[in-house]
Amino acid sequence: MHYPEPISKLIDSFMKLPGIGPKTAARLAFHVLDMKEDTVLEFSKALVDAKRDLTFCSVCGHITDTDPCRICKDESRNRSMLCVVQEPKDVIAMEKMRDFNGLYHVLHGAISPMDGVGPEDINIPDLLKRLQDDTIQEVILATNPTIEGEATAMYISRLIKPSGIRTTRIAHGLPVGGDLEYADEVTLSKALEGRREL
Repeated sequence: MHYPEPISKLIDSFMKLPGIGPKTAARLAFHVLDMKEDTVLEFSKALVDAKRDLTFCSVCGHITDTDPCRICKDESRNRSMLCVVQEPKDVIAMEKMRDFNGLYHVLHGAISPMDGVGPEDINIPDLLKRLQDDTIQEVILATNPTIEGEATAMYISRLIKPSGIRTTRIAHGLPVGGDLEYADEVTLSKALEGRREL
């Protein structure tokens, strides 16, 4: 079916989001048409503001509206522990459980030769620079329990071992093939408690 151009463009825009196919995109587009104009303007402003006002923390790589981010600036956090995660959404998942009071480092991806992503394509060099500071005594590798996440954790652990910094991996209380952002707080807490030396 041929839609008028404005709705067709809106459907195409929704389809650019992950997991949104043509039917869901059309349903969302028609829902937007039913919304009040003020609500639509508020929604579009939120999209633009998120894109314009958010950046990545120059220290840890987490999304932030201030640099450095609030976590890195928080003096009450345990600066001897550094939790390495794949994506900013993983920091948010870890923070929800309220059991970890250390710092974070966001890789922005995982090593995946099949997708052409090597160690130099993710935030590993900045991690190694941070570890030159004698404050960090333990690095917790909390990459996703997928093939790529495991490969990334193993690669990083081999780089860190010679420095003498304790390197642990969160336990597999998480389902293999899953993502941190979808895990509940109890599962994440148990996984963190059961971390092991690599």
